[in-house]
Order: sequence, then C-alpha cells, then structure tokens
Amino acid sequence: MRKNIRNRFIAAGGVAALLALGAVSPALAGTAPSGTTQTGARPVAAVSSAAAGDPRNTTDRVGDFYGAYIDAVWDTEAAGAGAQKKALRGFYLSVAAQKKVAAYEAREHADGILFAQNVPVKWSVAYTGSGAGHSTALVTLTWNDGKGADTSTIKVESDLATRKIIDLAPAE
Repeated sequence: MRKNIRNRFIAAGGVAALLALGAVSPALAGTAPSGTTQTGARPVAAVSSAAAGDPRNTTDRVGDFYGAYIDAVWDTEAAGAGAQKKALRGFYLSVAAQKKVAAYEAREHADGILFAQNVPVKWSVAYTGSGAGHSTALVTLTWNDGKGADTSTIKVESDLATRKIIDLAPAE
C-alpha cells in the first residue's frame, strides 16, 4: 500500500511538471499568448509577454528610457513621478540633449521627450542605423487603441561610446 501511494505522488509530480512545461514553453520560444503585444505596452486584460534587453545596446537603452519615462508620465498621481522623470532624463540624456528638451518645453509648452501634451498608450523602438560613432532609432508612439490608432514617430540619436541619447526630434 505504501509503495502504491509513493508511485501516485511520483506520477502526480510528473503530470504537474509536464503541465508547467507546457505553460512555460511558449514564453521560452519567444511567442506570446494571443492578446499580448511586443511593443512595450499591454492591453489591460491581457497576459504579459516577456521582455529582454542588453545595457550595451543603444537601441535597447532607448526602449528602456521610453518605457520607464512613459510609465512615470502616465502615473502622475504616484509619489515621486516628477522626480523619476527628472532622474531618467539625467541618466539617459546627454547634457546637450537635456538643454534641447528644456528649450523645446519652454517654447512649445509640451513634453520635450514625447513631443506632446498627452501620454501615449503604447510605444515601440526600431534600430535604423549607425555610423560616425552614433546610433539612430525610431520611436513610434501610439496615442489610442483600436483600428487606425494615431501614431507619431521620434528620431533618437545615441552616442555609441557613452550610450547616452544625444539628440531627439520628431521624425518627418
């Protein structure tokens, strides 16, 4: 009888392991369950998808910056959101880029990182090239959900040596 109970526990453990492996396998393969996005935002009712990055990669750093910055702007009611935005700018942007952003904000009365007065609901970053010690990426901001969602694009240039954002401007 004791041997039978032990075999049942072993069998139950094996079944549990197979079920867990079946649930984890799509994430390990890089596929996301339906209803998720790979762009930096997820629908409210969706299952989260996996994210990855490399701190040496300037495009990944631009994505990290925009993701964290949009979170800080989105959560305006959160304690420290304003300080978080300032800290992110100081960490990811060169001094010259910070000055350019401040000048834009004074002139246009809009956020100089998003080039808007409101907050996007999604973002994505795409590498577009590099040369002369710089890397360029395009950040696409999505402003609403649904078909025909409004988007805007920002050209972001990073220094390959410092990995800091050295220039950003609306793409044409």
